Amino acid sequence: MNVEDILKRLNISKLNEMQLKAGKAICQDKSDVIILSETGSGKTLAYMIPLVGMLNPEDPRLQAVVILPSRELAQQSDRVFKQMKCGLTSMCVYGGREAMQEHKELKKVMPQVIFATPGRINDHLDKNNVNAEGITYLVIDEFDKCLQMGFQDEIKDVVSKLPHVRRRILLSATDAENIPAFVNIDNAVRIDNRKEGDLTERIHLYVVNSPVKDKLETLYKLLCSFKNSSSIVFLNYRESVERVSGYLGEKGFIVSSYHGGMEQREREDSLYKFSNGSANVLVSTDLASRGLDIPDVENIIHYHLPQGVEEYTHRTGRTGRWKSTGKSYILLGPEEKLPEYINETPETYTIGKESSLPPQPSMVTIYIGKGKKDKISKGDILGFLCKIGKLAAKDIGRIDIKERYAYAAVSRDKYKDMLAHTKGQKLKGIKTTLELIR
Repeated sequence: MNVEDILKRLNISKLNEMQLKAGKAICQDKSDVIILSETGSGKTLAYMIPLVGMLNPEDPRLQAVVILPSRELAQQSDRVFKQMKCGLTSMCVYGGREAMQEHKELKKVMPQVIFATPGRINDHLDKNNVNAEGITYLVIDEFDKCLQMGFQDEIKDVVSKLPHVRRRILLSATDAENIPAFVNIDNAVRIDNRKEGDLTERIHLYVVNSPVKDKLETLYKLLCSFKNSSSIVFLNYRESVERVSGYLGEKGFIVSSYHGGMEQREREDSLYKFSNGSANVLVSTDLASRGLDIPDVENIIHYHLPQGVEEYTHRTGRTGRWKSTGKSYILLGPEEKLPEYINETPETYTIGKESSLPPQPSMVTIYIGKGKKDKISKGDILGFLCKIGKLAAKDIGRIDIKERYAYAAVSRDKYKDMLAHTKGQKLKGIKTTLELIR
């Protein structure tokens, strides 16, 4: 394994201090490893690169299972692993899609590494869809979340079905109060890279006072003051996400919504629309506070006060990633006070009297109903949009191809004509569907 080649494929110049420490502990010590480091510090590569070095590419069996608390984090981790091109096969499994479909894919791919949500890997183990005989490594990412009551029974079941695991790696930005005995952590090496004040050094905290209990108008004016910068608005409840998204949409903002009650396709559409810049505002529950690697998020807005220090840490860590800087805003109603777990003294942010709606993003996101399974490439889509859709190259932005579908960012001014030109037309000889992600 050549680490320099892997980093080059990932467009990373070098590993940071935490990643080097983690790699040394995982590779040179036979003990279990616990890694604690701030969000955005690169924990995924901290375990993934040394893990690759310890796996046997000649052994076709499943050798490592990585457990993650959300399907998006499982997908993202699997995507990074595949980008490393290290000669090992991988696959992600998660709830929200048919288990039978995954079973067929498991038999075809024969993964040596699986990235999984707890419930779904349990399901596959119960049905003998995966063979546990060769699994010697267990990674639990965001372990503080995975070991909370909602997941704990499922994690316990997973561990009981993996009798041959000899090494465990646990990672998170926040520690768990205690690690249950069933995890079987044995004399773990702890790497705690969290530094007092590290988050405050990278992220400037503001308080925004709302004159009334309902903070919708204050939020609207705050977002107007940001112009075109990228913002995530955090709320505590799914219903609140729908209400705030609806309000901002009626006001003219292009908004992405995100919460656990949405269908898988809706969640993926919404995240992609935000990550490629087709929407400047993501309104979400704490589901978006962990694992999502969305670059260049400038503002975090706590519409509802975080329920605890862990939630605050993970929310705020969505900005200022990889040592860049960011801004975090706490909206306070007339009867609300700053939580005691926030130690820094925030600056009061005063919104100007004028509240003009910023221009809409220059791009929209188009869903294309064919993907890798149909042998479709980015070049195929680019050519189709230019030749059939009559777009210029400058009217086309980011293109991403999934297994069974694809996304493309195209000019907001040109997309209606493009959809009219491509209606009923074939992409690489295959009739397909193109539609706007709203």
